[in-house]
Amino acid sequence: MEASAPARPSAQDSGPLVTYELRGAVAWIALNRPNKRNAINDALLDALGAAITRAGAEARAVVLHGEGPCFSAGLDLAEHRARSAEEVFHHSRGWHAVFALIRRGRIPVVAALHGATVGGGLELAAACQLRVADDTTFFALPEGQRGIYVGGGASVHVARLLGASRMADMMLTGRVLDAAAAERAGLANYLVPAGTAPARAGELAEKMAGMAPLTVLGVLHALPRIQDMSEEDGLFVESLVAALAQTGPEAAARLADFVEKRGAKVAGPGT
Repeated sequence: MEASAPARPSAQDSGPLVTYELRGAVAWIALNRPNKRNAINDALLDALGAAITRAGAEARAVVLHGEGPCFSAGLDLAEHRARSAEEVFHHSRGWHAVFALIRRGRIPVVAALHGATVGGGLELAAACQLRVADDTTFFALPEGQRGIYVGGGASVHVARLLGASRMADMMLTGRVLDAAAAERAGLANYLVPAGTAPARAGELAEKMAGMAPLTVLGVLHALPRIQDMSEEDGLFVESLVAALAQTGPEAAARLADFVEKRGAKVAGPGT
């Protein structure tokens, strides 16, 4: 499923389903169904795909967040209807295609999370390169308790972050992880006080927006693929990407700055 133009909201929604703001080199994209806890329906998914595509053309990084009480409560079950097995298959593949715009895009995406980040909302967060969770965030995969199965990529991407055993626990028992537990498990990269996730995500996005494009390309496109390769194949690809990045025009200037003591040195945490 290709990303279409921003979809019109349904009669129950007011305003655009996804908002977009370019702040310098960072695109700020927000899920905007606060009265529906940012539940994801097909129209919102299409609008999100269009926003991510636009950001790839004019920004260097993205902050993705949710308006209202939470990041996203997942699939809009109120609009869920009976589907045949074939229809469910293609519906799931449509989610995969939009989320792939994030995972395989040109620029990194930082998710700023608060409140419910469950079901499809968790799958969306897992598609992002980094996740900043505030103290109010909680994570769940309630599909197992509802007699259905995940369809937005959790079997691959959430399981890779948490491990298959932890994901199975969440699906089989309905276990909910708070923000601190999610950080310990590797699901959240950063844990911040309530209400501060967008600000922290913005700081990270600004830092990533200033990175050399060839380095970003390697991190976004080579690193995930290397995880699926044999050791020797992975090391070979690493060497190829190193050769590409280290001979790029920006690398020479940045390395010269460091050698000539114009560049910042690595400092300890909190310095």
